[in-house]
Amino acid sequence: MNTAPQNDTAAERRPHMPAALHTPDTDQPSPGHRPPRASDHLGAFIARLTAPSARPILVPLLAVFLALLVCFIAIWLTGKDPVAGYQKMFMGGLGSLRALGDSSTRAAILALTGLSVTIAFAVGLFNIGGEGQLVAGAIAAAFVGQAIQPGSALVHLPLALIAAMLAGAALALIAAWLKVRRGVHEVISTIMLNWTVIYLVEGWLVTGPLQARSLQGHALPGTAQIAATAELPRFFGLKSDLGFAILLAALVALAAWVFLHKSWLGFELRASGNAPQTARASGIAVERRVYLAMALSGACAGLAGALIILGMHRQYPAIFRPGYGFDGIAVSLIGGNHPLGVLLAACFFGVIRAGGTSLQLLQIHRTFPELIQGLALLFIAGKAIFDHGLGQIFRKVSSLPPSNARPADKRPFADAPESRLQTAAPKPATPEDAAPMTSPDTGAGEGSSPADTASPTPG
Repeated sequence: MNTAPQNDTAAERRPHMPAALHTPDTDQPSPGHRPPRASDHLGAFIARLTAPSARPILVPLLAVFLALLVCFIAIWLTGKDPVAGYQKMFMGGLGSLRALGDSSTRAAILALTGLSVTIAFAVGLFNIGGEGQLVAGAIAAAFVGQAIQPGSALVHLPLALIAAMLAGAALALIAAWLKVRRGVHEVISTIMLNWTVIYLVEGWLVTGPLQARSLQGHALPGTAQIAATAELPRFFGLKSDLGFAILLAALVALAAWVFLHKSWLGFELRASGNAPQTARASGIAVERRVYLAMALSGACAGLAGALIILGMHRQYPAIFRPGYGFDGIAVSLIGGNHPLGVLLAACFFGVIRAGGTSLQLLQIHRTFPELIQGLALLFIAGKAIFDHGLGQIFRKVSSLPPSNARPADKRPFADAPESRLQTAAPKPATPEDAAPMTSPDTGAGEGSSPADTASPTPG
């Protein structure tokens, strides 16, 4: 018996591989290799740009760009200089301390009204009552700002802000109660509450109990001026309104992002909006989440009203048609219903709306920024057009092969191993294989029925 050790090397134990599968150990490019082309890099870039994760950013940017382009062409068709017009508009919102103050205040108000829509969207509700909630918060801040004078800004200003938030939240909770208890759609209830509050405030409170009076007892337009301790602090005094408003809006946006996307309560809100039946089956109190979301939504809109009164007018004026509550819907949609996106969209539209009055120097109507906002919202509403039309174009461009790819071999089984291509030769047929197998008893073939073997009936 041979007991000598077998000195098999790794090469001897390696299974045999076909020659076609052996890879040469050289750095020489394969015959089908071609150098990278510019179209390859362009296709890869467009593929990343049009990925599903990038569309929430791409679509709003394209919408704003197209809106600016359309308005650029419209100004040019009227015989004006669109380049000078856009320069005036942006410099009117960013060119000085006073312009920065106006832009920051408008951006803060738009951000808060946009957040009010975004938070309601989290539970699947469409809060169109931002305008009424803003008015409720504004009148509450005006009342606390002039009726209560504790003498310290550290107490007076927070009281006015809290009063505005509570007024807006209370109005939104009415719509939430009607939705949960009576099944009234929130769009209907919030629209009706808008005009109810507006006419109640402007038709009775401002012209009645809260109307300002002179020392002789004569009626003055609007409410009384708020105390200095209730005014929002400004960084540069009377030179600019740039101050606490934009910081407060940024803090609220950051808190809303953390609450909605980083907390379990925010997860429950979003789960209640995406799949209410599943959330209810999982033990989430969907009705309570609706109340919470609408209360927070109304508080944001009420806080926006407080910024208008405490940071701009310093009283509730006799004629008060801000429109920021409705503009918040556009800002929320353009911002992708994301708190940080809403803040960025609000800053952009705050700048162009503050600089809109500078367009009149070139005989261009000052409402062009509102036209830009409306067109951007229109393009956002046509998101399906972006996804379908531009998506097909981008997919055609991004379908180019990578730069290091070899041309595909059109021969069938070109990449298959040789061992799998070897097929056994067919066995020649014999007379025994062709003859059917018969049973010794019946003579019928295997698997045949008696009817197949029955002799024909004589005619």
